[in-house]
Amino acid sequence: MIPDFFMQNNYSITISTPIGFLNLISDSEALLKVVFAENPGQPSGFQPDILKETAKQLNEYFAGNRKEFDLNINPEGTQFQSKIWKLVKNVPFGETTTYLDIALKSGSVKNTRAVGLANGRNPIPIIIPCHRIIGSNGKLTGYAGGTDRKKWLLTHELKYAAPVSKLF
Repeated sequence: MIPDFFMQNNYSITISTPIGFLNLISDSEALLKVVFAENPGQPSGFQPDILKETAKQLNEYFAGNRKEFDLNINPEGTQFQSKIWKLVKNVPFGETTTYLDIALKSGSVKNTRAVGLANGRNPIPIIIPCHRIIGSNGKLTGYAGGTDRKKWLLTHELKYAAPVSKLF
């Protein structure tokens, strides 16, 4: 049996967003998960600063006032998944890239399916913007929150993205 002082406490809060409820889960220092939910969860009694800041930044994002998140995150995953999530996190607001592009950046064109699986296991959607990854054919492929949410998020970002000026 592991003594209690070795166990890490998790805390939670639910926020209401235009795409439904999001359950935010953290330890005392870092965001661990963002979970799409049908109903609000039961918040933990204690709310560490990371949960309050995550809720604030997500509300700013949904209001169109935030394009990048500045949060301490600690997604749990394999070494490969972590590598993919770091690449996905670098996809700019209002832009998309493909699973193939991420596979190439990860070191192998043969990793496309593995990239899709890692993307699907992203425990911190929106903040690690897995919704910005699309199929090579331009189609919105699967999304843990559902393709309707993926479409909403991409449309939302396009609405608030800075217009791209032409150089010529």
